[in-house]
Amino acid sequence: MGRGCLAGPVVAGAVILHPARHIPGLADSKVLRAAARESLAEEIRAKAVAWSLAVLDPAEIDRLNIHRASLTAMRQAAMSLVPLPGFVFVDGFPLPGLPVAQRSVIHGDAKVAAIAAASIVAKVARDAMMLDLHHADPRYGFERHKGYATAEHLAAVARYGYSPAHRRTFRPPTLFDLSDTIAD
Repeated sequence: MGRGCLAGPVVAGAVILHPARHIPGLADSKVLRAAARESLAEEIRAKAVAWSLAVLDPAEIDRLNIHRASLTAMRQAAMSLVPLPGFVFVDGFPLPGLPVAQRSVIHGDAKVAAIAAASIVAKVARDAMMLDLHHADPRYGFERHKGYATAEHLAAVARYGYSPAHRRTFRPPTLFDLSDTIAD
């Protein structure tokens, strides 16, 4: 999803799993190795009844704030499913304005197979987007840290300022003094 990142979009996934098409190895996307996530994402997309993604860019994240942007992306992903499900499991917080019955599950990506599948599909898609951002501007090392606040990323921001891919409203205290530094 990319909630805690300094750069890049927030990406939410929604998946309707087919009860007769078991996908072994579904787990929280954060605990899987990249190769396993990519393989599982391909299998999920092939075996699911439906899947969808919603992407909100850094400007939209800054406009809404990361919490509301995440909820918006999750609602958009769920509402884009065809067929529309009659019930939705949601990771973490309930989704305001979702016209479908729902149940929020704290740490749902580790507890509910459909939430795990959605997190995998979303993370693989977001990682690919971050790789594209790296190719467009390799100064920040997005291919390695995917926009998270690693020492390498913080050093690049200190050196080059923010790029158009950076979120302006979310930054660690060490970057508060760089808030007026923008790189184009």
